[in-house]
Amino acid sequence: MTMDGKNAGAGEMDEAALIERRAGLLSRRSFLVGASALGLAGCATSDGMSLAEASRVYGPVPDEKFPIPAIDVSKVDPKYFRKTVRYDTKEAPGTIIVDPGNYYVYRIEEGGNATRYGANVGRDGFRWSGDAYVGRKSEWATWTPPAAMIKRQPEAAKWARGMPGGLDNPLGARTLHLYQNGAYTLYTIYASLDAESIGNGITSGCVGLLTQDMMHLYDRTPVKTKVVVLPA
Repeated sequence: MTMDGKNAGAGEMDEAALIERRAGLLSRRSFLVGASALGLAGCATSDGMSLAEASRVYGPVPDEKFPIPAIDVSKVDPKYFRKTVRYDTKEAPGTIIVDPGNYYVYRIEEGGNATRYGANVGRDGFRWSGDAYVGRKSEWATWTPPAAMIKRQPEAAKWARGMPGGLDNPLGARTLHLYQNGAYTLYTIYASLDAESIGNGITSGCVGLLTQDMMHLYDRTPVKTKVVVLPA
């Protein structure tokens, strides 16, 4: 894909399908968590976060440029809720570690801890590993499908000149663009509103976090931050 004038074809998601799916999700979702989730709000999850707390953490963000709806936490496996965990590593605090085999992203903290986020990752045949760094950051980035994608998915042709940022945009509210040796890798860590995507391989190499998690990570991640993608 192309974002903000940069070609990103190798790391593309199945964006046309994702746009259609996201539109369906938004049409079914209100800015408040559904009654089914609230009915379980007092129950504790196996990882210790109650659904009431998850409903707050993943609640609506109305003051954004495009007001962000709540995540339906009843559709997320509780093990993927944001959590502080012990994490032994030689990497410096602030480093981001992607563990695609277990569908987690970690931000290394002081004292042997990490903030852990649930993620979606590349599907089979599209996963990659190695060291990178955050070369740039985008809020509500423009997405432009590459020619190869338009040929494969003609429905994406209407965005050949670029899809403006917004809730239907595949990159979502926040994007970290990954670089190696001064060159854009074409891969990103992006924001997703699709609760059911977390814990699954759905992209062509990009990594998605729930929007509220991505905003939390984005605000704490400066340009030049090291990113380690582990083998799946």
